[in-house]
Amino acid sequence: MAHASVASLMRTIESLLTSNSPMQSLICDLREEFCALHEKVRSLEVFIESFEKINVFGKMTDFEVEVNEVANSIEYTILLDLTETIMEKNKSTIGITGSRFFEGISNIWTRRNIRKCLQKLAKDIDRVWKVSAKIQDKGKLASKESTVQEFPSSAKDILNVENIMVGRDDQRKRLVEDLTRSYSSKPKVIPIIGMAGIGKTTLANEVYNDACIRSHFDVCAWATISQQHNVKEILLTLLRSTKSDTFDMNDEAKLADRLQKSLKGKRYLIVLDDMWKTEAWDAVRLCFPSENKGSGILLTTRNTEVARDAGTENLSLKMGFMCPDDSWNLFKSVAFANEALPSEFETIGKQIAKQCHGLPLTIAVVAGLLRSKRAIEDWENVAKDVKSFVTNDVDERCSRVLRLSYNHLPSDLKTCLLHFGIFPEDSEIPAKNLMRIWMAEGFLKLENDLEGGAEKCLQELVDRCLVLVCKKSQDGTKIRSCMVHDLIYDLCVREIQRENIFIMNDIVLDYPNSECQSLSMQKLQPFKRVSGDEIDYCRYGLYRAGDEIDYCRYGLYRALLTPVHRQLRDHDNNDLLKRTRSIFSFPLNDSIYGLKLELSHFKLLKVLDVSHVRIDNFPVQILSLIWLRYLSLLCRGNIPPEICRLWNLQTFIVQRQNAVNAWFLSDFITFPEEIWGLMQLRHLKLPEFYLPNPPSVSADNGSHMGFSNIQTISYMSPRCCTKEVIVRIQNVKELGLSAYQIDSDGPLNSLVDLQQLETLSLTYHFGGFWPASAKAFPATLKKLKLKSTHLSWSYLDIIAEMPNLEVLKLKDYACCGEEWHPNVKGFTRLKLLLIELNDLKYWKATDNNFPVLERLVLKECCYLKEIPIEFAEIHSLQLIELTSCPPGLGESAAQIQQEQEELGNNPVNVRVSCKKAFPKYREFLGLLFEKRTQGEDEQQEHSIGFYLIWGV
Repeated sequence: MAHASVASLMRTIESLLTSNSPMQSLICDLREEFCALHEKVRSLEVFIESFEKINVFGKMTDFEVEVNEVANSIEYTILLDLTETIMEKNKSTIGITGSRFFEGISNIWTRRNIRKCLQKLAKDIDRVWKVSAKIQDKGKLASKESTVQEFPSSAKDILNVENIMVGRDDQRKRLVEDLTRSYSSKPKVIPIIGMAGIGKTTLANEVYNDACIRSHFDVCAWATISQQHNVKEILLTLLRSTKSDTFDMNDEAKLADRLQKSLKGKRYLIVLDDMWKTEAWDAVRLCFPSENKGSGILLTTRNTEVARDAGTENLSLKMGFMCPDDSWNLFKSVAFANEALPSEFETIGKQIAKQCHGLPLTIAVVAGLLRSKRAIEDWENVAKDVKSFVTNDVDERCSRVLRLSYNHLPSDLKTCLLHFGIFPEDSEIPAKNLMRIWMAEGFLKLENDLEGGAEKCLQELVDRCLVLVCKKSQDGTKIRSCMVHDLIYDLCVREIQRENIFIMNDIVLDYPNSECQSLSMQKLQPFKRVSGDEIDYCRYGLYRAGDEIDYCRYGLYRALLTPVHRQLRDHDNNDLLKRTRSIFSFPLNDSIYGLKLELSHFKLLKVLDVSHVRIDNFPVQILSLIWLRYLSLLCRGNIPPEICRLWNLQTFIVQRQNAVNAWFLSDFITFPEEIWGLMQLRHLKLPEFYLPNPPSVSADNGSHMGFSNIQTISYMSPRCCTKEVIVRIQNVKELGLSAYQIDSDGPLNSLVDLQQLETLSLTYHFGGFWPASAKAFPATLKKLKLKSTHLSWSYLDIIAEMPNLEVLKLKDYACCGEEWHPNVKGFTRLKLLLIELNDLKYWKATDNNFPVLERLVLKECCYLKEIPIEFAEIHSLQLIELTSCPPGLGESAAQIQQEQEELGNNPVNVRVSCKKAFPKYREFLGLLFEKRTQGEDEQQEHSIGFYLIWGV
């Protein structure tokens, strides 16, 4: 994992050399040396990335260890020298702003010494390069041999314990039906998708050997692909399945031709097991004749991208975790085989099975190891910590399967995945925050679309079934929150503890004689996972770490440190503080207390997230953290002018307390004009704030003032939408505006100049002035959210003319009035319409008003009588979702659903949830569901898609 350190160093040098960096005056006489170092590191980054792709041992080679240490040492030296030099000149943390903070240092700094330092660092890179050529071929050969052998020795051996399938009968029947039902002239390609150990191969094998399948198909053939696919071996394996004779051909083209001829004119079933890459599919897909009716291809994969590329639409099957009953049935079938189950083992056995979290591979491993043990004490010992029993030993076969997925990841994805181990176990993590932390840590390449790169990384981890999606945006296009399975979490923690990328420590907080706690890091405890019992204990005031007891009323604080040289493991606490790169806070209860930040010693901090702790005023000591890229906190009061010193800041978040005690609900934050000095800023999020006009252009600061990289801003006062501000935020893609009221339509008319804007959120508590034409809004706008805007429903005729609008959300009396009669043929691209909390009673619309609508979401529309029946004629409509709405809406949704069926369309799914109000609603919905499904068979019932969700 040396790539992470090299990438971080590369991002640091790039930020120093960027044209709008205030460091230019500092390094101007040393630019040649920095550029030379930049070229060497860039070449090393490319090489180490390629090297790590072929080294899937999981253990770092001596070469990688050396690269890791050299890169960490270089970045640490550069940042620390620059920081100490700057701070020596500016000993006061208050009063010096703008470029003056970084000026004149080159006169104090001994250029000769810094040149020698940079030259020495360049020699360290050269030393690494000298050994790289010698080990490259050896590394390729060794890793190739390892990857060919590792998979068969782990997953397959375990899956073959008894090759038992439990709880998948419905899925087996569905696959058999899909494969034997002829409706297409082309072969159906059905992917089975799921994480390692979920039972994909077992399910495919059950289908492959099903009597109905064997009688239906003329030819059945099976080939295992694996991660290092060999096209010739795949073709030979399939040919051997289709013919009894042997083949000695070495020419892939001839083998492919022979295979195609052997299948031509026959109804065939091909199983391609364990396909890792789309390249493997592309290499063999043309070998299968396409004109045969009724033929099928079944493939198993961990990668959703493979499924998307290969699969026939709507036929893929994604496997989930087993339920507790099925987990227990699988466990006892392996542990006891044909033996009778002794009653004394049932309780403890169910406990062990439950702790395997529904993963068949883990269940089979644990049960297989207990099948020869018949002493209840042995089972009780295993039950104490099944998770540790399975995962702590790196040689355990189950862990090797999970580790295989991890080792196969590209270097940047490995680093991104490990960040899940920072958060408390089972945490549901906001996707945006996670991706912005990845960006701040410096592991992602600086590209024009940095956010797009981060989203791609997250999606790839999801596609590889390593990350679970918890929530998606209502239009289904974005991941809102995610988490990892416990076994993946354990893998992340183990890898972190290897200390290859970063060291993770829990922070023990000291208590001065004051009411507020002090985060001064006087002591760092070795990393220790906190169990559920200990967290409960923390809530009452104590946190046990090793042999000591410390107060922990305020939650868990976690620090990431840069690894040190292997020969320099013992350091004083001051060195630990300097090597701290990130600090996170995690709440252990709902209470929020004061925290006094003592941060001056964390000189190289890149990420600071203390958003779960109340801070009375903006901490002045943060202003000395000039390398900070991500800052999230919960504080009140205005931001000081010295904020411009944080020139590296990419994400700046100030949270609002959402608890019962609205601590600073009405606070309105005013930024100083110096905020425009944050030239790297990409995301700015505060409850409500005022952004002043940028200062007048001058030779001193003209080129540095403006948010050229800005992507998201919320929630800004509309009064800030002046020509001067708009021109400095030209690249913003998401904008939120909030105010109590506006006195003209000028602010909104100025938005037309934001030609990159895609998402706009508007919150006006008492109405205001609105543009008279849709042309006042950017044509690029795709999503519009209105909240408490108190518009008339007729104004939506103007919004309907927005040419590219795909999502419209109307929340909390965004529109007022009892009737809505759209008068124009509009919303030509609208896919999602959400209406929440209003006084609308009568809504008349036609399919022409929403021609491509896919999702209609109604929440707390307490007065609305019915949904227009004309919605049944919208062929694209897929979902109607009702939450806390009157019974009439449920009836009209059911009518729309029935009419679509009668028209021969795919019926819309209807989801009804009752979370509050309407006490007789549950009874009504039960009767409605009973009536709707009466007399219909199970298959038809399933296709209707009418869901009832009871709130708590």
